Amino acid sequence: MSTIKNHVQLIGNVGQEPTITNLESGKKVARFSIATNEYYKDSKGEKQTDTNWHTVVAWGKTAEIVENYVVKGKEVGIVGKLKTRTYTTDDGNQRYVTEIVADEILLLGSKEDK
Repeated sequence: MSTIKNHVQLIGNVGQEPTITNLESGKKVARFSIATNEYYKDSKGEKQTDTNWHTVVAWGKTAEIVENYVVKGKEVGIVGKLKTRTYTTDDGNQRYVTEIVADEILLLGSKEDK
């Protein structure tokens, strides 16, 4: 049961080219966003789309997979956990960011997808 306490699974489309950072320690980190869509009919019976954006962070070997295979528009499946961090802006305001730390990335769609 402990593996489902902080567990996220999403399928979505990559919103922009991933940003890859090589740290001094030799570790690699990839950051990108994905969009997930939910469809419903409004009160008039018209189809509506609700899009949510999620920030994804991948480390190590998973970051290397992102670097080599993940491009804007690609459909991907993400398995990971939620992580919230805080930072202080230059003007002294504290901000909170919730990200998905990816443990696994599944490349979806056809090989021809660019």
